[in-house]
Amino acid sequence: MTRLDLSRFGAWQWIQMDACTRCGECVKWCPTFAEAQRDEITPLYKLTRFRSYAKGLRGGFLARLFGHRPPTDSDIRLFSRGAYDCTLCARCMAVCPVHIDTRDIWIAMREEMVAQGAHPPLFDTLRATLGEKYNILGEDNAQRMVWSENLDTPLGDIVGRRDADVVYFVGCVSSFYPAVYGVPQAFTSILTRTGTRFAVLGGDEWCCGFPLHIAGMGDAALELARHNVQAVQATGAKRLVTTCPSCYHTWRHEYPRWLGQPLGFEVVHAAEMLAEWATSGALALKRLDAQVTYHDPCDLGRTSGIYEAPRRAIRAIPGVALVEMQDHHERALCCGGGGDAEMANAELTAAVAKRRLAQAQATGAEYLISACQQCKRTLAAAARREKVRMRILDVTELIWQAMQ
Repeated sequence: MTRLDLSRFGAWQWIQMDACTRCGECVKWCPTFAEAQRDEITPLYKLTRFRSYAKGLRGGFLARLFGHRPPTDSDIRLFSRGAYDCTLCARCMAVCPVHIDTRDIWIAMREEMVAQGAHPPLFDTLRATLGEKYNILGEDNAQRMVWSENLDTPLGDIVGRRDADVVYFVGCVSSFYPAVYGVPQAFTSILTRTGTRFAVLGGDEWCCGFPLHIAGMGDAALELARHNVQAVQATGAKRLVTTCPSCYHTWRHEYPRWLGQPLGFEVVHAAEMLAEWATSGALALKRLDAQVTYHDPCDLGRTSGIYEAPRRAIRAIPGVALVEMQDHHERALCCGGGGDAEMANAELTAAVAKRRLAQAQATGAEYLISACQQCKRTLAAAARREKVRMRILDVTELIWQAMQ
């Protein structure tokens, strides 16, 4: 028998788990279950099984009468597999008729899997890497500006700049994955063109901690959060902007909660700034005759509520026609690249990306646009595997292209 720490879950989470009506609507919309067809992945399985385990641990005649029992080690291993073969896309939350905050519960369940030592071992490597190198790839963190080395117009002395109005938090993926260097290159070029006084943190930028938080290792993310907030506060800037939805969500929604106090500056996503500039005419956008479709990043849309800003920026480009995919806005299909699921099961997340790419192809669009470097990386990899001829760009890159 395995002893679960039930105190990890708050009263509201237990109320929500008890509120599940077992209607199965969540199962229909789960992107990883659609590919793997394994019951332990489904939201319904996780909620009902965990609730049953809890009742079994509390014991009593009625619990035994209704078949509730404590979990065995084998049960926990299977449960953990389902918990991590999930992109945390929150699609189940969006369609739940009783509005269960499933994503919050999934993270708490992962925390319990870590406490039980039942998590995928690769996440221990992630925790150690972030504790030593401060980025998810284990690269020399002093090289965070490598993406800027081949810009047509050098950025100048912007690292730690003290007279900046805005700090651009680049994020680990954009800093170290060459396939998405175009995102920070485009955005900093736009910032420069608009005359925005901005700074970056360079080697003082540490991972935001999001990968640890969603892995169930949130306690290890606190040091990263404290360091990053202090680094931004030291610049005196009153606004932080990021092109990464996961970084945005973490800074905007998690940091104040983790640290127990306001940050002292505004946090925005780049798409919000682009929408404001594009619709006001501040960007001098040139005509671009193209049909595009837009992919909603899960951490920008469903978990942060930003759907229209990137669409306003896209529609502001003369000649661009935006056509929606079959699933969009709050019911958009995940790209497969979220929730640390790629680390746990890369084959499964690749299948999710393939399905989303097919939805984009069905629109007949020439461009597939997102507002997330991870979505771009994941969908572009799927396009290469499937030999699909479609330009996959971040919204910052599309806007910069229209400014040429």
